[in-house]
Amino acid sequence: MEAQKFTNDNKPGNSDTQTFTFAYPPAELILESGEKLGPITLAYETYGKLNEQKSNAILILHALSGDAHAAGPDGWWENLIGPGKGIDTDRYFVVCSNVIGGCKGSTGPSSIDPRTGKPYGLSLPLISIRDIVETQKQLIEHLGIQKLLAVVGGSMGGMQVLQWMVSYPDKIRSAIPIATTLKHTPQQIAFNEVGRQAVMSDPDWRNGDYYAHAPPAKGLAVARMIGHITYMSDTSMTEKFGRKTRADKEPFKFSADYEVEGYLRYRGDNFVKRFDANSYLYLTKAIDNFNILNGYALGNVVRGLKAKVLVLAFKSDWLYPAYQSQEIVKACKLAGVDASYCEITSTYGHDSFLLETEQETPLIRDFLKSAENGNGNHT
Repeated sequence: MEAQKFTNDNKPGNSDTQTFTFAYPPAELILESGEKLGPITLAYETYGKLNEQKSNAILILHALSGDAHAAGPDGWWENLIGPGKGIDTDRYFVVCSNVIGGCKGSTGPSSIDPRTGKPYGLSLPLISIRDIVETQKQLIEHLGIQKLLAVVGGSMGGMQVLQWMVSYPDKIRSAIPIATTLKHTPQQIAFNEVGRQAVMSDPDWRNGDYYAHAPPAKGLAVARMIGHITYMSDTSMTEKFGRKTRADKEPFKFSADYEVEGYLRYRGDNFVKRFDANSYLYLTKAIDNFNILNGYALGNVVRGLKAKVLVLAFKSDWLYPAYQSQEIVKACKLAGVDASYCEITSTYGHDSFLLETEQETPLIRDFLKSAENGNGNHT
């Protein structure tokens, strides 16, 4: 499999983004809920070349608003993935797919339901992180890969990494969960619920059946504003904005007088242009429902895993604080899994996993090389 070219057009929806469709009726995918879904389409991109042994494949797993376009110009992790970078595409074959439930080419609520010829809307069954990983496994097998060198992801992507560790431990040689958690706390669920209520309270939401009408733009923008606050830190917001006011402020009116107000409105309005409101509901619910322990004792959840694990956290991340990453390490150590932990100093908050690529690069590069050496080299 040859590398895809890094071009400005290399974005989901263009020719360099490929699709894989499977689970055609009557062989639909049985979801964790017990409901069936099919056919299912995954949008994905690949970078680098798969070697003859098919032993150099790395699966990149994106966060809530991410997509298949991880590398190259405008890729959401372009500073980490590419020739000579932390995840070196001269050395590795990198795969990234858009998750089901999303809106960037994979089957989601905005996709056409073949039974009705109309968008699924809320008729799409709820999906889980486990369902997302199951579809990724189908894609990896479609690409002829029996075992991945690594699965790597942050935030919601890190949850997918953990699910791979539990669901398919024999399919991975190493794992890098970043800025993530074994399960959501009540506070994390609460932030997501406020965002969902903002969407569902918008009159244009129409119980999810808005595709022939104006989307619930105001509600989704507010949800994104709430989320974006949690992605930053008090320090980063102070450094970036302070209490600076805008040149066009209107004193004693409810306008965006402060720079931070204008910034949040800008982020909210831009998000509406590129993301589907129903996908926001589906994916935040999947995150909230995620609980990799699922009744297991902490020391048993990854017992028997042979893969090497590198857990990364960030000191200023208060959305997924470091103690949650330390719990992942503890679970690995109790189970006898080869796990390493690094807590990176950064002021960017949860966004650090996307922004601190210079600090992440040597850690990930060296870990991947050790994973190769510990599990047999590839050429």
